[in-house]
Amino acid sequence: MFSSTEAPIIGIILLVALGILGWGFYRARPFGKLGILAWLQSVVLMTPWLLFFGLFAAGIYINIAGILLLVVLSAGLYIYLGRQLRAAGQDAILKQRATERLAADSSAEANNNTPAVTEALKADVLTIPEEDLNAIKGIFGIDTFFSTEAIAYQEGAIFKGNLRGEAEEVHDRLSKSLKERMGDKYRLFLVENTDKRPVVIVLPSSNDPRPTSLAQKSFAVILLLATIATSIETAGLLLNFDVLANPERFTEGLPIGAGILTILIVHEIGHWLLARRHQVRLSWPFFLPAVQIGSFGAITRFESLLPNRKVLFDIALAGPAFGGIISLLMLIAGLLLSHPGSLFQLPNQFFQGSILVGSLARVVLGSALQSPLVNVHPLVVIGWLGLVITALNLMPAGQLDGGRIVQAIYGRRTAGRATIITLILLALVSFGNALALYWLVVIVFLQREPERPSLNEISEPDDARAALGLLALFLMIATLLPLTPGLAGRLGIGG
Repeated sequence: MFSSTEAPIIGIILLVALGILGWGFYRARPFGKLGILAWLQSVVLMTPWLLFFGLFAAGIYINIAGILLLVVLSAGLYIYLGRQLRAAGQDAILKQRATERLAADSSAEANNNTPAVTEALKADVLTIPEEDLNAIKGIFGIDTFFSTEAIAYQEGAIFKGNLRGEAEEVHDRLSKSLKERMGDKYRLFLVENTDKRPVVIVLPSSNDPRPTSLAQKSFAVILLLATIATSIETAGLLLNFDVLANPERFTEGLPIGAGILTILIVHEIGHWLLARRHQVRLSWPFFLPAVQIGSFGAITRFESLLPNRKVLFDIALAGPAFGGIISLLMLIAGLLLSHPGSLFQLPNQFFQGSILVGSLARVVLGSALQSPLVNVHPLVVIGWLGLVITALNLMPAGQLDGGRIVQAIYGRRTAGRATIITLILLALVSFGNALALYWLVVIVFLQREPERPSLNEISEPDDARAALGLLALFLMIATLLPLTPGLAGRLGIGG
């Protein structure tokens, strides 16, 4: 049975979830079959979350195998619905193309075979040289992007019109044609305007991201040294001494500090490997030192334009995947190696601070979690810190890994809304948690803006990537969300 404090919370969660699903259905109905299929995808993705947390709140524990089964079934249904959605969408696109082609042909015949296109390309308004402008206009065609208007934008131009093919194929053809005509002088972006209609933006390559300067690299080195210091200081605090006040005990904190740094470095290696695979340049990582947990992770900029949102997703997910996996392995290994007499004796309330950590500890340690003090191996603490660092970077805000993942899957508008919601939640939590306050300040001042658009901002990642992204966000919540005392008691965590 629910306690008097838990019941209202569970009711609010259920009402919010049902409200989101109902609002989504209302928004989807006007789009017919396509809208309903898209809505069903969201239902499939939300169902495991609702089942897991709902049953958890009811005192019914689903073990790791059950959670994985729910995720696999959800991903399978999501992919199946995605195929149905693409098939239905392809039929709609073919019908639209046929209608537009017939209209264009009729218009051409009525005007002596001259395309009825309204040109607003005024050389005195656009900053692009007239010769370049004429060359750029020549890349468009009735079978790719049918340009109807151009307006000035920064040092380039926005070309409005009608997309006449699949976005990825059209972008590749237009970019190749632009490169053949103009070399590397201009970059072509395919994005949505405020009316959610595809537009082409052409900008000079001089607007490309700048490489990291020598001063910035020097600052990155300073931050790395500071992070090494805070990681060792964190290790000392965990061992109940202050390294600054007791420098002679410096070596005692090295193993734990090295473990924290290993997770940070593996995280950045994940980003670097996927960036190299996609031929994207990354800046040096700017580590963020933090005495509480050693580090908040690192800020990494893109030093080259991203070809599409799939690449943004792959690079963003790779870091948390690499760092999260090694953190999870450290945690599990530490739990398996824990025994009476282990280095750390943690209060059993420690395991109530995270659904994920508490659940894993319950599976491995069993009834030992009912003791006031639980003996654990140092790898448990290192793995837990690594999971917290990974989870913080997976929060869906700005240019954090989680923000980039949301932007890659759902687009910049949704990513912007997710950032606002995340900042509000952090502000509320910060009243009782100093760590949340520090992270809120970091995001607001350094990471709140979304990532710049990809060259092809319209093509979405495939269903498998979307499922992986949602799994990562699910694990982030499971890491940061604590257990209530009542739920912990039902699991046997605590006396």
